Amino acid sequence: MVALKRISEHPVLGPLASEEIEFEFDGKSYLGIKGDSIASALLANGVRTLRYSNRDGEPRGLYCGIGHCFECRMTVNGVPSVRACITQACDGDVLESQGEDRRENHDDF
Repeated sequence: MVALKRISEHPVLGPLASEEIEFEFDGKSYLGIKGDSIASALLANGVRTLRYSNRDGEPRGLYCGIGHCFECRMTVNGVPSVRACITQACDGDVLESQGEDRRENHDDF
């Protein structure tokens, strides 16, 4: 597992939560902090690509961070098209990227 890239104390909020959770993304195990959104937990682990564009297979990641753009949607515990930026990460979650990975099976439109 990768060391988390995050702050542990905020100048205004003080000490931040530190209870760890473990989850899986595309077959790899990661650690997060209880209360993290899925997107923030992945970003803290250095994961930037959350899905691939269905049209051209290009990588997509967190964009708006407030649930409006749908760029961060992924499959969460078998449920497709969940927005990672507004969904809390939970211990034991199984997350999968969505869309077509250009390197595997690309169709031009």
